[in-house]
Amino acid sequence: MHRTLQKNDEKRARTVYLLVFYFCAIVMASITVYSLYVSIDEYLRTGQVVIGEVLVYTEFPFPGLSKLITYLMIVTVVGWYCVTKLGGEKVRNIPESAKAILQVVVLAIFVISIYEFIYNFVIWNSFITVDAINGIVRLDDISVPYPNPETPWNLVFATKMSLSALLISAHGLYTISKHKYNKTE
Repeated sequence: MHRTLQKNDEKRARTVYLLVFYFCAIVMASITVYSLYVSIDEYLRTGQVVIGEVLVYTEFPFPGLSKLITYLMIVTVVGWYCVTKLGGEKVRNIPESAKAILQVVVLAIFVISIYEFIYNFVIWNSFITVDAINGIVRLDDISVPYPNPETPWNLVFATKMSLSALLISAHGLYTISKHKYNKTE
């Protein structure tokens, strides 16, 4: 009886993770399609586009509420978490050599995302400080012509998405590594 209740509860939890993942996937896809559409239209009209700018300027569902970049950051992290809850146990069954390769790859992504987050955050804060000294308040429309001067990146977008990558890669590294030490359970 107790085992049946536990299995039913596990099944309900799996259903919750699955529904949340599908919701996150739909939101990610919708935001991506919208931003691509607006960015392509802008590029065709002006010949220029700032990566991520449309996500930073679009407030949803009405002006004054959260920006699309905030929603995108949240659903990427939550969606990743649901994926690991749904399939994380599969990591136990892969060979140690494959697990070692995955750990090294995820560690590399983790290191890169730490660097990118710190870099973007410091650059963004530097621009905000210079603007504040000059009596200007602009937080969202700061962009940097890096890595390609022809296609600048909005720093709010770059900072939030690199934070998302940092959180996901840290959790991924933890998820892959924890099973190595919990084999006896």
